[in-house]
Amino acid sequence: MNSRLVYDLSLEDWADLIEGWGEPAFRARQIWSHLYRRLASEPQAMSDLPPGLRSRLAETFDSWSLVPELDQSSADGTTEKILFRLQDGKEIETVLMRYARRRTVCLSTQAGCGMGCSFCATGQMGLMRNLTSGEIVAQVLHFARQLQGHSDRLTNLVVMGMGEPFHNYDATMEAIDRLNDPTGFGFGARRITVSTVGLVPMIERFTAERRQVNLAVSLHAATDALRSQLIPINRRYPLAALREACLRYGEASSRRLTFEWVLIEGVNDGPEQAEALAEWAAGLTCHVNVIPLNPTRGYPGQPSSSQRVAVFREILMRHGIPCSVRVRRGLDIRAGCGQLATDRPTPAAA
Repeated sequence: MNSRLVYDLSLEDWADLIEGWGEPAFRARQIWSHLYRRLASEPQAMSDLPPGLRSRLAETFDSWSLVPELDQSSADGTTEKILFRLQDGKEIETVLMRYARRRTVCLSTQAGCGMGCSFCATGQMGLMRNLTSGEIVAQVLHFARQLQGHSDRLTNLVVMGMGEPFHNYDATMEAIDRLNDPTGFGFGARRITVSTVGLVPMIERFTAERRQVNLAVSLHAATDALRSQLIPINRRYPLAALREACLRYGEASSRRLTFEWVLIEGVNDGPEQAEALAEWAAGLTCHVNVIPLNPTRGYPGQPSSSQRVAVFREILMRHGIPCSVRVRRGLDIRAGCGQLATDRPTPAAA
């Protein structure tokens, strides 16, 4: 029995496996189509395959999906969070957000995270392990099947859940390539956004590969002293190096970068940080997304008041830096930005 998920296999892997079994080559594409177009979750649903092949698939792979351990929905019905158990007992959380015209899944790429960002619940856990490409893909297909059952579909993917995607670069990009494959799931690259805390070598690699998915950088401070307190990786890749990588990305791709900024009352929400950010971002084709801090049990900070949010945004706009304020979602089930963890916390009040 193979302990890998079926989604860990590329189309080439399927072709090699099918050839080794002495089956006609076209069977590999049939299986691929069942998995990614018809969203089959077990071999018996692949009705146009011979019974013997379906049985062999069932005998060979013991894992066809992730196991949902806990499914929670926010009181307003816009946000759903699922705690998935992986084969080795590790757990991750994935979030579906429903908007008027969009259905967005927030994906995890690691069980835990090794970046140690002080205000993030996942960072407070520490890193347990990287996910495989198949474990990343399986999160998407779980929600795709669920929405399909309601005559609905996914419109956007944000790789902003548990973990630092660029710390698990190869598996993350393999998963994105598999989801983007026009012969399979066919999800458009421009509808996928990957977020990093600023791993400069990986941003440079991402730039060199000329990928079409969107890039977001979690910035959160515009001076090294403060950013190093909030995001320890800044000590290795300080703001000057990060800016150079972002500039090269913009020049090579002609794409707009998104900078994410969690506003923490009295910490990074003052006029001096807004002015420093405007100076740092000058010359970059970018957009800043700000969001008041979502509470976590391991960080004492408080979200910025609406007045301080408005002043921060106004300063950026005055300097010609586009800025939007994100709506906080799913706080009652700890599904908001920075809240994902697997310690099965008691739901928090919004």
